[in-house]
Amino acid sequence: MKIGLYCRVFKEKDTTLIQQLVDVLLEKKVAVHIYEPYYQQIVERVHFKQEPIIFNDHDNLNGRIDFLLSIGGDGTLLNTITIIKEANIPVMGINTGRLGFLTGVNRNEIVAAIDELLNNSFLVDNRSLIHLDCNKPLFNNHPYALNEFTIHKSDTSSMITVHAYVNGIFLNTYWADGIIVATPTGSTAYSLSCGGPIMHPSSQTFVITPVAPHNLNVRPIVIPNDKVISFEIAGRGESFLCTLDSRYETIDKTYSISVKKESFGLQLVRLQASNFFSTIRNKLMWGLDKRDGM
Repeated sequence: MKIGLYCRVFKEKDTTLIQQLVDVLLEKKVAVHIYEPYYQQIVERVHFKQEPIIFNDHDNLNGRIDFLLSIGGDGTLLNTITIIKEANIPVMGINTGRLGFLTGVNRNEIVAAIDELLNNSFLVDNRSLIHLDCNKPLFNNHPYALNEFTIHKSDTSSMITVHAYVNGIFLNTYWADGIIVATPTGSTAYSLSCGGPIMHPSSQTFVITPVAPHNLNVRPIVIPNDKVISFEIAGRGESFLCTLDSRYETIDKTYSISVKKESFGLQLVRLQASNFFSTIRNKLMWGLDKRDGM
């Protein structure tokens, strides 16, 4: 088996964990591939009994590995889609961050997780992505996101005006700090913090959520993800922010933007004992009675 390791930033506190992960993989005769910028960060701190294979982009990863392990938080896992693109490589998230909605493997589950991969006893969730179209170049060759697309005011200026259309039919004019279009995966991220609903990952939907709307009767709306959502932007400022997950570009009123479901998705690996409902119960502390022990 061939497994790739992807991480953005090495943290000294994770040295023992990374050493354990590398040792387990090599002991089980796994061919280890490592993202080059990360390898340069750990090569003096982690001992390799066998030299790993280095990759640095999609071209020298596609077709060469069976799984990709994303080491870090949810932000790191979001970035993996810019590496794997449409290669359909299953991704397993190892959580060394904080909340970790997407990175489902905890530090104490690494050995069990590798065993499930090797024994083919894992489960896979197919997560949909959102795709951005624009009349001008944006986001280079990565016009897609796993969590959300947003338009947002770029500074402390007054709110912006966003006219939204669904398949060319006028939906609403939003006077707000911004607007979010989230996938089901992204429904537990920025959209949730702005009052959006939680959607099951398998639902074929988008949710449009305003950010700090001027009209308090404007609420999030869920629509099928086979629709095209387009926008016209206005406001007193000269520029605005357009984001795909944690990546952003500066745009102005001359940009014509629309979003739709991406033609490919992300295969997110999870352990047998894990499921979406247990994740949101644990991460959001549902059912926790603060009166216990009083």
